[in-house]
Amino acid sequence: MHLFYTPDLNGKNYTLTEEESKHAIRVLRLQAGDIIQLIDGKGNFSNARITDAHPKRCSVEIVDTRHEYGKRKSWLHIAVAPTKNIDRLEWFLEKATEIGIDEITPVLCEHSERKVIKDDRLEKVIVSAMKQSLKAYLPKLNPLTPLGELLNADFEGKKFVAHCYEQDKRQLKNEVAGSLSNLVLIGPEGDFSEREVSEAITKGFIPVSLGESRLRTETAALVACHTCNLLHED
Repeated sequence: MHLFYTPDLNGKNYTLTEEESKHAIRVLRLQAGDIIQLIDGKGNFSNARITDAHPKRCSVEIVDTRHEYGKRKSWLHIAVAPTKNIDRLEWFLEKATEIGIDEITPVLCEHSERKVIKDDRLEKVIVSAMKQSLKAYLPKLNPLTPLGELLNADFEGKKFVAHCYEQDKRQLKNEVAGSLSNLVLIGPEGDFSEREVSEAITKGFIPVSLGESRLRTETAALVACHTCNLLHED
């Protein structure tokens, strides 16, 4: 299966970008008449036939389309503080996309060591993971957002804050099973400040634990992602 990302697909005919055309014709050595698959990141999965095998502007004709391909019955939004080593955040984005996630918000916290991210680079990681895992929906990546702004934003569903302080916390796995819309907040490597945790709870976030082990930021985010997906499997 040869899968290509076509976010602006509209109609029966389409021309791949120069990068995708080069990959199809020069790398994969596809020819006119060959069938490829297209995804638009909005739930449409199409089979298409190559009509012009040009290495810079490969043209295709849509054969058939499946709508809402692989649509998830639940909504998962994870807000996570970017790690100092950006590779760790990229690893999380890749794996979370493969497992299943709908929305990601990088958050800026008091203890954040990384205060700048490159949205375009992170978007490429997500697109690549979407293609690799044969998904038709592209997770939404929000810009780096101050924690206070996120806490004040509207969210229809359950909201959780995972932290390491010694206080009464519920187990995430026991809280998400009955909710089809969940937002999980994961702090930076130095954890949230006590003030931030208190403010989150005031704003309706439920304090939760992800288990007995002390986890790295990206590991905690992935555990939360996997837990929510596992409990919402058909």
